[in-house]
Amino acid sequence: MTLITTIVRKALATGYLTVDAEEQLRQQLQMTKYGLEDFEAFITLQKEVMEDRVKQQARELWRSQNRSAAA
Repeated sequence: MTLITTIVRKALATGYLTVDAEEQLRQQLQMTKYGLEDFEAFITLQKEVMEDRVKQQARELWRSQNRSAAA
């Protein structure tokens, strides 16, 4: 199992994708060749995020900052 699949499995298990994990995913997807298992894991993660079953820390931080700026 590679780092991409490991990161995705952790996010799916916890329902949360941290900023650090998101950055690791970006790096892995850009710098390494990955197989079908990793590709499918990443697509699954994307679906789970879109269906709001996995929360993104970066998105939550962004929303929080925008609410503070609007106040």
